[in-house]
Amino acid sequence: MLKLVLATNNKGKVKELAAMLQPLGFQVVPIGSYPGFQEVEEDGETFQANAIKKAVAAAEFTGELSLADDSGLEVDALAGAPGVHSARFAGEPTDDAANNRKLLALLEGVPAEKRTARFRCVIAIAEPSGNNQTADGTCEGIILREQKGEGGFGYDPLFYVPEYRQTFAELASAKKNAISHRGRALGKALEILNRLYANREG
Repeated sequence: MLKLVLATNNKGKVKELAAMLQPLGFQVVPIGSYPGFQEVEEDGETFQANAIKKAVAAAEFTGELSLADDSGLEVDALAGAPGVHSARFAGEPTDDAANNRKLLALLEGVPAEKRTARFRCVIAIAEPSGNNQTADGTCEGIILREQKGEGGFGYDPLFYVPEYRQTFAELASAKKNAISHRGRALGKALEILNRLYANREG
């Protein structure tokens, strides 16, 4: 089985990415399995910059092919915020409930037709040599006025997908993974992974 290090300690992301990658023949190993790795400060101004920084750091530390993603919510009525600050929108430490409360407060009084938003994800794949490549994906939706659903994590209970008439937190995991920003970015990333492993075997 092909080993791939996931450069994240976010249990929700690890679970989602592992579910998508393991059936395809990848042994997914979270970075937490490598003691001593220092969490990378996500100080980039773009999702791409943060993803590359995390993937490169993990690959250099472990000596293994590594994958990192940076993703977040872009709300049109908030000029694209929270964007790269999605995880810590309400401050440190990361708190999903606080982030959701802040988002709802900022959107109070905003009509449904102006609550459009999207989840955006950039996945970076880095080799120990320092070479890296990226893939991206988005999913369009609407921010509800109240949370619905028990699944997912982060902003999922507020992110409503009109096509399926459910929030990310209500959708079955397999369906969410198929249509999500992360799933779409990963589909492109798999093409990169397959090329890299084909080159290694060759």
